[in-house]
Amino acid sequence: MFTPVDDLSGCRILLSNDDGINAPGLAVLETIARTLTDDVWIVAPAHEQSGVGHSLTLHDPLRPTQLADKKYMIDGTPTDCVLVAIQHIMEENPPDLVLSGINMGENLGQDVHYSGTIAAALEATLQGVPSVALSQAINGSVSWAAVELYAVDLIRSLYKASWNEDTLININFPVHDVSEVKGVKLARQGKHKVGDDLVLRQDPRGRPYMWIGAPRIRDTQTKGTDLCVVADGYISVTPLRVDLTDFSALESLSKVIE
Repeated sequence: MFTPVDDLSGCRILLSNDDGINAPGLAVLETIARTLTDDVWIVAPAHEQSGVGHSLTLHDPLRPTQLADKKYMIDGTPTDCVLVAIQHIMEENPPDLVLSGINMGENLGQDVHYSGTIAAALEATLQGVPSVALSQAINGSVSWAAVELYAVDLIRSLYKASWNEDTLININFPVHDVSEVKGVKLARQGKHKVGDDLVLRQDPRGRPYMWIGAPRIRDTQTKGTDLCVVADGYISVTPLRVDLTDFSALESLSKVIE
Protein backbone atom coordinates (compact mmCIF):
# COMPACT_ATOMS: atom_id res chain seq x y z
CA MET A 1 0.00 0.00 0.00
CA PHE A 2 1.15 3.53 -0.72
CA THR A 3 1.62 5.59 2.44
CA PRO A 4 -1.02 8.32 2.86
CA VAL A 5 0.26 11.89 2.65
CA ASP A 6 -1.52 14.50 4.76
CA ASP A 7 0.57 17.46 3.62
CA LEU A 8 1.82 17.63 0.04
CA SER A 9 3.84 20.81 0.54
CA GLY A 10 7.02 18.83 1.21
CA CYS A 11 6.54 16.43 -1.70
CA ARG A 12 8.25 16.32 -5.06
CA ILE A 13 5.74 16.11 -7.91
CA LEU A 14 6.47 15.01 -11.48
CA LEU A 15 4.15 16.10 -14.30
CA SER A 16 3.81 14.47 -17.71
CA ASN A 17 1.16 14.10 -20.39
CA ASP A 18 0.44 12.85 -23.92
CA ASP A 19 -0.64 16.16 -25.51
CA GLY A 20 2.94 17.43 -25.55
CA ILE A 21 5.14 19.90 -23.72
CA ASN A 22 3.25 22.95 -25.05
CA ALA A 23 -0.25 21.65 -24.31
CA PRO A 24 -2.54 24.07 -22.42
CA GLY A 25 -3.67 21.25 -20.13
CA LEU A 26 -0.09 20.74 -18.93
CA ALA A 27 0.18 24.45 -18.12
CA VAL A 28 -3.05 24.20 -16.08
CA LEU A 29 -1.70 21.13 -14.29
CA GLU A 30 1.53 22.95 -13.47
CA THR A 31 -0.44 25.76 -11.81
CA ILE A 32 -2.37 23.18 -9.80
CA ALA A 33 0.79 21.32 -8.78
CA ARG A 34 2.49 24.54 -7.66
CA THR A 35 -0.47 25.16 -5.37
CA LEU A 36 0.37 21.85 -3.70
CA THR A 37 4.18 22.16 -3.51
CA ASP A 38 7.11 24.26 -4.69
CA ASP A 39 9.01 21.20 -5.92
CA VAL A 40 7.46 20.57 -9.35
CA TRP A 41 9.20 18.81 -12.23
CA ILE A 42 7.97 18.46 -15.81
CA VAL A 43 9.10 15.80 -18.28
CA ALA A 44 6.76 15.61 -21.27
CA PRO A 45 6.77 14.55 -24.93
CA ALA A 46 8.09 17.03 -27.47
CA HIS A 47 5.03 16.36 -29.66
CA GLU A 48 1.49 15.10 -29.19
CA GLN A 49 1.37 11.38 -28.43
CA SER A 50 -2.36 10.76 -28.08
CA GLY A 51 -3.40 7.14 -28.54
CA VAL A 52 0.08 5.65 -28.20
CA GLY A 53 -0.92 3.67 -25.13
CA HIS A 54 1.81 2.23 -22.94
CA SER A 55 4.40 2.07 -25.69
CA LEU A 56 8.17 2.35 -25.30
CA THR A 57 10.69 3.66 -27.82
CA LEU A 58 13.04 0.71 -28.34
CA HIS A 59 14.67 1.34 -31.72
CA ASP A 60 15.59 5.03 -31.49
CA PRO A 61 17.64 6.97 -28.93
CA LEU A 62 15.97 9.20 -26.36
CA ARG A 63 17.51 12.63 -25.77
CA PRO A 64 16.07 14.75 -22.97
CA THR A 65 16.18 18.47 -23.74
CA GLN A 66 16.22 20.81 -20.76
CA LEU A 67 13.96 23.81 -21.35
CA ALA A 68 14.17 25.41 -17.91
CA ASP A 69 14.92 24.50 -14.32
CA LYS A 70 13.18 21.17 -13.63
CA LYS A 71 11.54 21.19 -17.06
CA TYR A 72 12.43 18.76 -19.88
CA MET A 73 11.00 17.47 -23.11
CA ILE A 74 11.73 14.14 -24.78
CA ASP A 75 11.05 13.14 -28.38
CA GLY A 76 9.31 9.98 -27.27
CA THR A 77 6.17 8.55 -25.70
CA PRO A 78 4.60 9.42 -22.33
CA THR A 79 5.93 6.13 -21.00
CA ASP A 80 9.44 7.10 -22.16
CA CYS A 81 9.12 10.43 -20.38
CA VAL A 82 8.13 8.99 -17.01
CA LEU A 83 10.70 6.19 -17.24
CA VAL A 84 13.55 8.58 -18.10
CA ALA A 85 12.41 11.08 -15.46
CA ILE A 86 12.37 8.57 -12.62
CA GLN A 87 15.33 6.43 -13.66
CA HIS A 88 17.64 9.19 -14.96
CA ILE A 89 16.71 12.86 -14.57
CA MET A 90 15.40 12.49 -11.01
CA GLU A 91 17.32 9.34 -10.15
CA GLU A 92 19.03 10.75 -7.04
CA ASN A 93 15.79 12.11 -5.62
CA PRO A 94 12.77 10.56 -7.36
CA PRO A 95 9.25 12.00 -7.23
CA ASP A 96 6.81 11.30 -4.44
CA LEU A 97 3.82 11.72 -6.76
CA VAL A 98 3.14 11.75 -10.48
CA LEU A 99 0.32 13.69 -12.12
CA SER A 100 -0.46 13.03 -15.78
CA GLY A 101 -2.51 15.38 -17.96
CA ILE A 102 -4.56 17.35 -18.05
CA ASN A 103 -5.69 15.60 -21.20
CA MET A 104 -7.78 17.58 -23.67
CA GLY A 105 -10.51 14.98 -24.01
CA GLU A 106 -11.97 12.33 -21.74
CA ASN A 107 -10.35 8.99 -20.95
CA LEU A 108 -13.31 6.81 -20.05
CA GLY A 109 -14.17 3.14 -20.40
CA GLN A 110 -11.86 1.23 -22.72
CA ASP A 111 -10.13 4.50 -23.68
CA VAL A 112 -7.72 3.71 -20.88
CA HIS A 113 -6.06 0.98 -22.94
CA TYR A 114 -5.11 3.45 -25.70
CA SER A 115 -4.47 6.59 -23.70
CA GLY A 116 -0.98 8.01 -23.36
CA THR A 117 -2.26 10.03 -20.39
CA ILE A 118 -3.16 6.84 -18.55
CA ALA A 119 0.09 5.22 -19.72
CA ALA A 120 2.23 7.91 -18.07
CA ALA A 121 0.44 7.31 -14.76
CA LEU A 122 0.67 3.56 -15.29
CA GLU A 123 4.43 3.73 -15.82
CA ALA A 124 4.81 5.74 -12.62
CA THR A 125 2.84 3.08 -10.78
CA LEU A 126 5.09 0.36 -12.20
CA GLN A 127 8.05 2.42 -10.97
CA GLY A 128 6.59 2.42 -7.46
CA VAL A 129 5.33 6.02 -7.45
CA PRO A 130 1.65 6.80 -6.71
CA SER A 131 0.04 8.48 -9.68
CA VAL A 132 -3.10 10.21 -10.89
CA ALA A 133 -4.26 10.77 -14.48
CA LEU A 134 -6.53 13.77 -15.15
CA SER A 135 -8.65 14.39 -18.26
CA GLN A 136 -11.11 17.09 -19.28
CA ALA A 137 -14.05 16.22 -21.51
CA ILE A 138 -14.49 18.61 -24.43
CA ASN A 139 -17.28 19.58 -26.78
CA GLY A 140 -15.72 21.63 -29.55
CA SER A 141 -14.05 24.08 -27.18
CA VAL A 142 -12.44 23.35 -23.83
CA SER A 143 -12.89 24.99 -20.45
CA TRP A 144 -10.53 24.32 -17.55
CA ALA A 145 -12.76 26.03 -14.97
CA ALA A 146 -13.95 22.84 -13.27
CA VAL A 147 -10.40 21.50 -13.09
CA GLU A 148 -9.16 24.76 -11.60
CA LEU A 149 -11.95 24.75 -9.01
CA TYR A 150 -11.86 21.11 -7.92
CA ALA A 151 -8.47 19.55 -8.71
CA VAL A 152 -6.34 20.85 -5.84
CA ASP A 153 -8.68 19.70 -3.07
CA LEU A 154 -9.42 16.45 -4.89
CA ILE A 155 -5.73 15.56 -5.25
CA ARG A 156 -5.13 16.41 -1.59
CA SER A 157 -8.04 14.18 -0.56
CA LEU A 158 -6.85 11.27 -2.69
CA TYR A 159 -3.37 11.30 -1.23
CA LYS A 160 -4.73 11.29 2.31
CA ALA A 161 -6.05 7.80 1.54
CA SER A 162 -3.96 4.74 0.81
CA TRP A 163 -4.34 2.52 -2.19
CA ASN A 164 -2.61 -0.58 -3.55
CA GLU A 165 0.82 -0.17 -5.08
CA ASP A 166 -0.45 -1.64 -8.38
CA THR A 167 -3.27 0.91 -8.63
CA LEU A 168 -3.47 4.29 -10.33
CA ILE A 169 -6.27 6.83 -10.12
CA ASN A 170 -8.13 8.02 -13.22
CA ILE A 171 -10.02 11.33 -12.93
CA ASN A 172 -12.34 12.73 -15.60
CA PHE A 173 -13.95 16.18 -15.50
CA PRO A 174 -17.30 16.62 -17.27
CA VAL A 175 -17.91 18.97 -20.17
CA HIS A 176 -20.57 20.84 -18.16
CA ASP A 177 -20.18 24.49 -17.22
CA VAL A 178 -18.44 24.75 -13.87
CA SER A 179 -21.67 26.05 -12.27
CA GLU A 180 -23.39 22.83 -13.35
CA VAL A 181 -20.77 20.38 -12.04
CA LYS A 182 -22.50 18.44 -9.28
CA GLY A 183 -19.47 17.19 -7.37
CA VAL A 184 -17.24 14.12 -7.28
CA LYS A 185 -18.22 10.45 -7.50
CA LEU A 186 -16.31 7.20 -7.38
CA ALA A 187 -17.04 5.10 -10.47
CA ARG A 188 -16.10 1.83 -12.08
CA GLN A 189 -14.82 1.59 -15.65
CA GLY A 190 -17.58 1.64 -18.24
CA LYS A 191 -17.82 0.57 -21.88
CA HIS A 192 -16.52 3.06 -24.41
CA LYS A 193 -14.50 1.93 -27.40
CA VAL A 194 -12.43 4.04 -29.75
CA GLY A 195 -11.31 3.02 -33.22
CA ASP A 196 -14.25 0.97 -34.50
CA ASP A 197 -15.55 3.59 -36.93
CA LEU A 198 -13.21 3.31 -39.92
CA VAL A 199 -13.75 5.94 -42.62
CA LEU A 200 -12.80 4.56 -46.06
CA ARG A 201 -11.65 6.96 -48.80
CA GLN A 202 -9.59 7.14 -51.97
CA ASP A 203 -6.59 9.32 -52.70
CA PRO A 204 -6.36 11.34 -55.97
CA ARG A 205 -4.78 8.30 -57.68
CA GLY A 206 -7.63 6.01 -56.76
CA ARG A 207 -5.79 4.12 -54.06
CA PRO A 208 -7.81 3.28 -50.96
CA TYR A 209 -6.91 4.54 -47.52
CA MET A 210 -8.73 4.94 -44.24
CA TRP A 211 -8.99 7.13 -41.18
CA ILE A 212 -9.82 5.83 -37.72
CA GLY A 213 -13.04 7.67 -37.01
CA ALA A 214 -14.57 9.25 -33.95
CA PRO A 215 -15.03 7.30 -30.70
CA ARG A 216 -18.27 5.42 -30.24
CA ILE A 217 -19.85 5.91 -26.84
CA ARG A 218 -21.64 2.66 -26.15
CA ASP A 219 -23.00 2.99 -22.64
CA THR A 220 -23.80 6.16 -20.73
CA GLN A 221 -26.82 4.60 -19.01
CA THR A 222 -25.34 1.97 -16.70
CA LYS A 223 -25.31 3.50 -13.24
CA GLY A 224 -22.02 3.67 -11.41
CA THR A 225 -19.77 3.71 -14.47
CA ASP A 226 -17.34 6.49 -15.29
CA LEU A 227 -19.26 7.27 -18.50
CA CYS A 228 -22.57 7.60 -16.69
CA VAL A 229 -21.11 9.67 -13.86
CA VAL A 230 -19.45 12.16 -16.21
CA ALA A 231 -22.53 12.35 -18.44
CA ASP A 232 -24.57 13.22 -15.34
CA GLY A 233 -22.29 16.17 -14.58
CA TYR A 234 -20.04 14.68 -11.92
CA ILE A 235 -16.26 14.36 -11.77
CA SER A 236 -15.46 10.65 -11.93
CA VAL A 237 -12.71 9.01 -9.88
CA THR A 238 -11.81 5.47 -10.94
CA PRO A 239 -9.03 3.33 -9.44
CA LEU A 240 -7.39 1.19 -12.15
CA ARG A 241 -5.23 -1.86 -11.47
CA VAL A 242 -2.05 -2.86 -13.25
CA ASP A 243 -2.84 -6.54 -12.73
CA LEU A 244 -5.25 -7.56 -15.52
CA THR A 245 -5.74 -11.11 -14.25
CA ASP A 246 -9.33 -12.34 -14.44
CA PHE A 247 -9.47 -14.28 -11.17
CA SER A 248 -12.92 -15.76 -11.79
CA ALA A 249 -11.68 -17.16 -15.12
CA LEU A 250 -8.54 -18.39 -13.39
CA GLU A 251 -10.65 -20.36 -10.95
CA SER A 252 -12.90 -21.72 -13.73
CA LEU A 253 -9.94 -22.74 -15.92
CA SER A 254 -8.27 -24.49 -12.99
CA LYS A 255 -10.99 -27.14 -13.27
CA VAL A 256 -9.86 -28.13 -16.76
CA ILE A 257 -6.15 -27.27 -16.75
CA GLU A 258 -3.89 -28.89 -14.21
